[in-house]
Amino acid sequence: MTKAQITSKTVAIRHIKIRSAKTFAQVREKFEAALPKLDAQIVEQLNKGDEQAAKAYGDAGPKLSIFLVRDHGALLQIAGGRRNAIQYEIGNPLTASKMTRHRLAAALYAPLRVVLFEDEDGRSVFEYDQPSSLFGQFDDERVTEVGRYLDAALEAALLQAAA
Repeated sequence: MTKAQITSKTVAIRHIKIRSAKTFAQVREKFEAALPKLDAQIVEQLNKGDEQAAKAYGDAGPKLSIFLVRDHGALLQIAGGRRNAIQYEIGNPLTASKMTRHRLAAALYAPLRVVLFEDEDGRSVFEYDQPSSLFGQFDDERVTEVGRYLDAALEAALLQAAA
């Protein structure tokens, strides 16, 4: 039997916070109105290799979609109190494929994760790890370039919701 091999490397990740004076409910509503939920039909078409659907989605689809929403605040009820805290998985399947075709390990971070929560002062806060810093660890400029595109797209969506 061949012994498994383990390798590791330490990477620097840029963590970003965006604070808003708006309430959690206002920011959440604005954010979820701006980013559509991922269309299950397009995922099915892409999984079947439908090139026409992929082209149409690439040409006219959203830059980013919400793949999944997790209510982390509700989980805190078991620890004595609910909080306003939502985790989002956000991305674009075509954008992800532009990275994973070169480095499959990029799928670790696609879709991206963003948390929106209410701080102790009642302000809304977005936190996330900058995509280019996550994808830069793969030492492939083609992947990092897509990460920089995601930096701008994600920041714009979050700032729009926080404004």
